[in-house]
Parts: sequence; structure tokens; C-alpha cells
Amino acid sequence: MLKYLKYAFFAGVLVALAPVATAETPTDTLVIAKNIDDIITLDPAEAYELTGIEVVTNMYDRIMRFEPTDINKLVPGVAESYAASDDGKTITFKIRKGMTFASGNPVTAADAAYSLQRVVKLDKTPAFLITQLGWSKDNVDQMVTAPDADTLKITITEDFSPSLVLSLMSSVVASVVDMQTVKAHEVDGDMGYAWLKSNSAGSGAYTLKAWKANDSVVLEANPSYRGGLPAMKRVVIKHVPEPAAQRLQIEKGDIDIARDLTGDQVAGIAGNKDIVVNTIPQATLYYVGLNLKFKPFQDVRVRQAMHYLVDYDGMVNSFLKGSMKVHQSFWPSGFWASLDENMYTFDPAKAKALLAEAGYPDGFAVELDAQNSSPGANIAQSIQSTMAQGGIKVTIIPAEQKTLLTKYRARQHQMLLVYWGPDYMDPHTNADSFARNPDNSDSPKSKPLAWRNSWDIPEITKMTDAAVRERDTAKREQMYKDLQKKVMEEGPFIIMFQDTKQVAERANVKNFVMGPSADVVYFNLTTK
Repeated sequence: MLKYLKYAFFAGVLVALAPVATAETPTDTLVIAKNIDDIITLDPAEAYELTGIEVVTNMYDRIMRFEPTDINKLVPGVAESYAASDDGKTITFKIRKGMTFASGNPVTAADAAYSLQRVVKLDKTPAFLITQLGWSKDNVDQMVTAPDADTLKITITEDFSPSLVLSLMSSVVASVVDMQTVKAHEVDGDMGYAWLKSNSAGSGAYTLKAWKANDSVVLEANPSYRGGLPAMKRVVIKHVPEPAAQRLQIEKGDIDIARDLTGDQVAGIAGNKDIVVNTIPQATLYYVGLNLKFKPFQDVRVRQAMHYLVDYDGMVNSFLKGSMKVHQSFWPSGFWASLDENMYTFDPAKAKALLAEAGYPDGFAVELDAQNSSPGANIAQSIQSTMAQGGIKVTIIPAEQKTLLTKYRARQHQMLLVYWGPDYMDPHTNADSFARNPDNSDSPKSKPLAWRNSWDIPEITKMTDAAVRERDTAKREQMYKDLQKKVMEEGPFIIMFQDTKQVAERANVKNFVMGPSADVVYFNLTTK
């Protein structure tokens, strides 16, 4: 009879003692392996990376949200109801009664108002999600108010559809923080910014026990969560960047879920009755950004040539098989208003002709920043190989994801391979970044993807502004499709793939909820 040693937590990090044959994680603990090197912060006013958003989703309730029980339907979250004025400029939310934060403090409209105001005043990367409503540091206290403990009132200056505003209230920046707790940890007027990077103050299913960069995140169940006490009292997300190591750990039973297996590894565990693999379509896109500060990229013919030097099908039929599909527009397939039309194929002859027309018959040398782990490293190597067939000599600069993102946000790259996931389920969320750049100066109010790649586009920005204001649904759909085609033809983005996750779970794991984006990954319904 096998004897299993007890598992202990030291400094909040899981330490497993291997059994004689097969390991087994604690019955009340969910252990997940994935690459978490993209986490920069766990403050919902700043978190804008996929893993960070996922963790924040499980620690904070939002004003509006997609519940774990139905990830396809937008419903009130911290709010229990809402009403819009006739002109759509004011929305009044009623806050659920009886809710408390993990601290025991009551959840009030003042907390919700403070949370939105805090996002605007801190003005970190995701702040543009709600500053586009016309909110600024100077006016947000008047535009976002709590007339009483149960009422949150927001007023916008833009002519946006209320449905779009409600979608924005389901994004990460609409997470409601415990105002009393955050203010208690304020230093020099920072609104708790330093403290909240690595602590939690929410009313979600879990609280943050520990986060150690490039090591692990440990969450503990919140007994006062309005959805009930989660079955898993603890969730441990281990940083395991190598898919091969994830496969070994799930086969041994050291982990419950492996999140980053490659197609070959999934095939290798087929037939293992102790592991179940689920295929889940994602909204995440992988693309290469071309910085127009780099002179060759200023010519649209060069940008088009670069598209023809990527072997899309070759990658998805080999090392990306089962994990991605070819998709070249900025709004993912499967969602309203997506343009499911791939314009480019691998064609070195066409690329060389375009490069010659642009004055680069012998190509040029360029640097490509890319993630130093799978799948980024593999994609980068393929791009390096195929670009050479057009005379473009690519030097790969490998780095961790958070290092890439910091460089990207300062637009210090030449080429950069990265991913992008939507912030809410409306095409404007991606159009607002891929197809809008109202200020291309070095110090703009917002820094969308078009800005990061120095793409100055006043006319396309006007098209995007018109699309978000269009009330006719059919017209609005066509406007977004036109935008997607224009960005494919002219933009500084080589959009290549749409993610499809193959998640391996131990057979005893049930009800782990993973939707198409980081905003709808939930741990609280999981059982073992």
C-alpha cells in the first residue's frame, strides 16, 4: 500500500514530497503549472498582462462581469441592477446589499466610485479603458459619484452606446477595491499603489497569500465570497516555463492542471487514463509589431513584404499544431464583427518584389524582441528563417515577457513578437488599440498599440471613432470589418495566429472554468 507524505507550505509556496510511485496534490488545493513571467503587478488599476488579469479576476468582483456559471452572458457583479438615462450619458447602478470584502468591511457604492476614480488618477497602462469615456484626473470625482451607500452614478461625455459602457464596467479596471484597506496602506498619497502590487483588497473568491516573481502565486479561499466558499481552499500557480516540464509534472501527479503543453506533448499523453485534455478556443492573438521609427518600416510596401515572409501554415501544421490557428485580422474569429479573411500567405518571391520596389532589393538587418520560452521562441526562430529568404537578416533578442512589455510600452523596439487579448467583448476594445492613435507624440495621454509602433493615423483614428458611435448594428459591424481590412493592408502589425488552448487536467479535476480570455478563468467552481 502506498504511503503518502504530507504536503506543507513554506513561505506560502507549495513544497511537495514525492511518494513512492505517483504523487498526489492535497485534496483541498488546486495546483496549476503555467508560464507566469508576464506578471508585473496584481493591482487591478495597473494589471494588463494575461496572467495578472487572470489572478485579479479571482481576487476581485467587478461592477459588471461574466459569472463563472455563465461566461457568455454579461450581468451585474458588485452591482445588482442598472438603469441608463434616455440620452445614454448617465448610468445608475444599485450595489448589492450585504456584500463584504475579505477584510470584513462592507462593499459600498463609495468603494466602487473610489476604485474607478483611482484608476483614472493613477493613470497606469489600462486606464485608457475608462478615460475614453471622457474622464480625467480633473473631472472624475464629478463624473463618478456615490450619492448614497447603495448607489453608484457614472456620467460620460462621449456619445457611446450604453452597451459599450457596460462592457467597459466588466473590464479589469472596474474591479472594486476595499477603500478602507487600501487607504490604510497609502504612502505619500500613492492611493495604496505600492502595497496593492503584491497584496489584495477585494471581495472575490480568493485572496492573495503570496506572489513571488517567476516562482509562484498562492491564493486562499475567501469565506465571505458572495458565490459561496470555494471547494479549493488554496490555489497554487507554479511558474513552469517549459512545456516539457509541465508534461512530466502532470504525468507524475505533482500538478493538477498543465496550461502550456505543445501539440506534440498533448499527443504524447493521449491514452493516459489519468489525464484529460480539453481544447478551448481563445481570443488571444499573436503578432509582430513593426516600429515605424525604424526607417524601412515607414514604407507600406516593406510592411506588406514582411507579411509574405511568414510561414503561417508551416507553423500551425508543425510545432503549433492544435494550439493555434491562422488568423490575420485584429478581432478574433468567433466573435461578432470579426473579419475571417486571411490576406497573406508565405510568398518570398512576392516579398522580394515589394522590397525591391521600396528600395531594399538586398533586404536589411533588423532586431526581433521575442519571449525566451515556448511558443514565442519557436515562432521567432521560424520568422528568422523565413525572413532570410527575402534578404531580411533578423537578430533575435530573447527576454522574459515582462521585459518585452516594458520595452514595447516605451516603443524602443524594431520588431517585437507579442500577444494581445481583448479587455471586453466588443470589437472596439481591439480597434481602440490597433486602429486608433490620437496623439503620436512621445508623451500622449494613452499609448495604444498603434502608438507603440509609431503609426500616425489621423484618418483611421477618425474611422474608429465613427464606428464606436454608430448606433445601427449592421452598419457598425461593417465599419469594424472595413477597419480590420485596412489595418491588414497598411498597418504595422503582422497578425499571425489566434490561440487555441489545450489544457491538460488530472482526471479527478472537475469544473475548472476557462473561457476565451483571461477575464473568464475561474478557480472557485473547481473540485477534485
